[in-house]
Amino acid sequence: MTDSGARTNAAEAPDGGRNVTVERRDGSPSIVVRAAYFLLIGWWASGIWLGVAWFFTVTIVGTPIGIKMINLIPKVVSLKERTVETRITENASGAVTVTESGRDQHSLVVRAAYFLLIGWWASGIWMSIAWVFSVTIIGLPVAVWMYDRLPYVVSLYKY
Repeated sequence: MTDSGARTNAAEAPDGGRNVTVERRDGSPSIVVRAAYFLLIGWWASGIWLGVAWFFTVTIVGTPIGIKMINLIPKVVSLKERTVETRITENASGAVTVTESGRDQHSLVVRAAYFLLIGWWASGIWMSIAWVFSVTIIGLPVAVWMYDRLPYVVSLYKY
């Protein structure tokens, strides 16, 4: 596990404590490993994964499975892990609290309404365009960018 995406910020704690440190990391393998994985497996596996995921997404019974599969597409394409935020807070008495969490998400009601009105069809178009870009050398950077944002397109899920 590498901390290549680690970012640390220190600030005054909102509750009057002395110090807050926030570190964001994604834990993904190196870019070389991710590129090799994409060239050997990710480009073709993503096409199959996306087809199955979208099929599940448009069925009522399979929707939860399809959304979960779409949320995992950055990992299927290039082994990209979710961003994890670690917050270390020291209060005035010297007690230290460590909290680890994913990114803040929209409420489930908002995400469900968005999915029903826009996400299910927009994700199909987005996935198709991203996959076409992924099989061309010139379009590969655009495809990676699009795959990273696919969970947000389908259900406002921040990866």
